[in-house]
Order: sequence, then C-alpha cells, then structure tokens
Amino acid sequence: MRLTETAPAKVNLALHVTGRREDGFHTLHSLCVFTELADLVSAESARNDALSISGPFGGDLPNGRSNLVVRTVEKFRARFPDALQSGIALHLEKHVPVAAGLGGGSADAAAVIRLLAQMTDEDIPDADLFALAATLGADVPMCLFSRPCEVLGIGETLKPVSAFPALHLVLVNPREAVATPDVFRRLKSRSNPPMPQLPRSIDRAAMLSLWLADTRNDLEPPAREIVPAIAEITEAIAATQNCVLARMSGSGATCFGLYGSAAAAHQAAHDLREKLQGYWVAATPILVE
Repeated sequence: MRLTETAPAKVNLALHVTGRREDGFHTLHSLCVFTELADLVSAESARNDALSISGPFGGDLPNGRSNLVVRTVEKFRARFPDALQSGIALHLEKHVPVAAGLGGGSADAAAVIRLLAQMTDEDIPDADLFALAATLGADVPMCLFSRPCEVLGIGETLKPVSAFPALHLVLVNPREAVATPDVFRRLKSRSNPPMPQLPRSIDRAAMLSLWLADTRNDLEPPAREIVPAIAEITEAIAATQNCVLARMSGSGATCFGLYGSAAAAHQAAHDLREKLQGYWVAATPILVE
C-alpha cells in the first residue's frame, strides 16, 4: 500500500538572531507558519530502500545520500532498528524551490518521518519522533509540527500559536539558490533582541500586523548582499494592493507578501508575475489547523 504525506513550505514571518553558542550554532527567535504549497512524499514497501524524484524542482536535487530524505530513512532505521521490516521505496514530488529559505528539504525529511512512523508495527511516541527530527537539522522539528509556532533556541523549542488568523501569502523567488552558511557568515550582529512577546491571541489580521511591525528578519540584510534582487522583490511586493507585510523568509532568497484574503493574494501574484518576469511566484493560504 502506498502512503502519501504533504511537506508544507515553511515561512518565517519574523526571524531574530539572538546569539551564537560555543558549538557555532546560532540561537533564533522566530514566528513560523506553513503553507498549502507543499512537496508530496509517498512511500511503499519494497525490496530495497530507493528514492525517485519528480516535480517542477525535482531536477535541482540529487537522489543519493546527499539528499536529506535518504539520510532520514537511514537515521530512522538506526534509531528504531526493529521498526521497518522491509525496504522503503520513496517518491518525492518537488514543488518548493530548493535552497530558497522555505525549509523545503527539512519539510521533506519531516514528511518521511511521518510516513515511516505510519509504516511501522510499533507505536513510536511523538517525543521520540521529534528527537529524531532534531538530529536531522534545526528546521526539521518545526516542519514535523507544520502549524503556526514560535521557535526558540536552535529550532528545538516550539511553542504552538493558537487561533491564528486565516491569512494568505504570495511567495516570490528570483530562481537563485542561497546557501544558509554564506548568509550567516555575512551577519554583522549575532546577538540581537528577541521578538516582542506575542499577544495571547492573534486571531485577527490587524493585531498580527501591528505585532509584526516591531519585528524583522535579521538574515535579510546579509542575504541582500548575496542576491541584490531581494531588495527589488520586497519593494515590488510592498507596492501591491492590500499587502500587510513584505519581507524575506528564512535565509532567502524567497520573499513573501502577507494578505488578508485569497482574492488579494491572487491579484498580487498576477501583478507580480507581470512585473517580475522570469521569477517564480506562487499564492498560497497559511495552514492554521
């Protein structure tokens, strides 16, 4: 039987770099949301482990051990050695741009964890699955959760955000990959103030908009040095009608606009495709449940 999981794209509405640990990892304080735009990962029992890849961005990925999906299967088997009784044939349908600040690889890894947990005869506790996710990358635990959340530490501490407003995003990428380590190397300040405290309830778009006005993405300035088009993109998004916020996500180069309705987002996406020809543009709702 073939099972399928979505791997929703992650968007950092705000991302504050608050420090650097002795092991070199940076501590963050971020508000993350996830979108209906997603990769699709399917799995079925097979003689041997294997990965095939398709989709609009499938050609940008290897299917060997350098792919995080393959390493996820290896780490799952090592952590739960008796859980899987056969090989696993995985197929990744790639719709999220690669190295784009949208957590695509981490989302794929999280989807694989969910799939493998369904294919076992064991009842693996969620805590063990999140512990496994943390060994695969800082973004994988939040992608395993895939709902609005406040993220602290190096990504291992998640605080779910309840009653999040039903908002829509327009995502724009100049089709330039950005390596996260390169962005952090250019970061001028590594100890910055955290985000302001979140309201107890942010179920209204106006309340979220006011709160976001006091936040930032500390990785946007260094990312602009690598990809100057980020400045052009955020300016173009901000100029669209009914845009609540225009900012870069993660370490870039994808930028987003935040909108209160699907109609506003789709109109903005239409206008941006005409203005920023050749760029990847997508409109998508935020997942709130």
